Amino acid sequence: IKVVQELTQCPAEKLAQILRSNVVDDVIFVISYSKLGEIEEHIGLCEQMGVGVHIMTDWLKNRASIARIEECCGIPMVTFDIIRRKALDHVIKRIIDFTVAAAGLIITLPLLAVIAAAIKLSSTGPVFFIQTRSGLNGRIFKLYKFRSMIQDAEKLQDELRGKNEMSGPVFKIKDDPRLTFVGKILRRTSLDELPQLFNVIKGDISLVGPRPLPVSEANNLQLWQRRRLSVIPGITCLWQISGRNEIDFDQWMELDMQYIDHWSLWVDIKIMLLTIPVVLMQKGAQ
Repeated sequence: IKVVQELTQCPAEKLAQILRSNVVDDVIFVISYSKLGEIEEHIGLCEQMGVGVHIMTDWLKNRASIARIEECCGIPMVTFDIIRRKALDHVIKRIIDFTVAAAGLIITLPLLAVIAAAIKLSSTGPVFFIQTRSGLNGRIFKLYKFRSMIQDAEKLQDELRGKNEMSGPVFKIKDDPRLTFVGKILRRTSLDELPQLFNVIKGDISLVGPRPLPVSEANNLQLWQRRRLSVIPGITCLWQISGRNEIDFDQWMELDMQYIDHWSLWVDIKIMLLTIPVVLMQKGAQ
């Protein structure tokens, strides 16, 4: 960039004279937010003369989100994105989700049938456990899992609240007494989560993303923790490959923020690959 001239004070008439007498491709205004109205005439002048305009203002600095200009109903609009929303990347992510989930269901169909039969024959209650969870920006959806606990286990949660081993609003107990014999095996091997592939196909969740919390737990998140709802939740994320239930709740939330701030397709692929040995070694599973 070659700077033609730098000016502290510049009436519109003087700017017009400079633009006439110099080769100028762009004009950059560095101005405080409170004085933006003072350069409206200058911007109109640059537009008239076909010169590009850039505005740098203190209003946009020191923000975690990414600013971009869009147009809504013919009116310019500044948009702040918490993550980089490259449309093509998100389309590719959705294609990967659908393809892998569909293939996974087809390949594991015999295993799904065996697990369903084992649950039905070993305990009273439905094969699937269906729970409402908080998804993208608080959208509520039904998450599918194989039932690993006795029937109506959620009703006993208040009685066990004193044994909760996880900080924050979530509820986790090692060797939960509500688990059935088959359920313990499913939890240790993470096979209880296979039905979530249906949720991936539906678009409720992704293969990779922050774990969706039950609505009651999501409603009790601190304000900074609610940023985890700004992306589509997933089956696995940094929490799963970093120890799961072996780390405390605040660390879990920090890992979700780290994922959001550094998201890319490559990050998703790496997390999926790292999830495989974690599941096989049953690291942090309960």
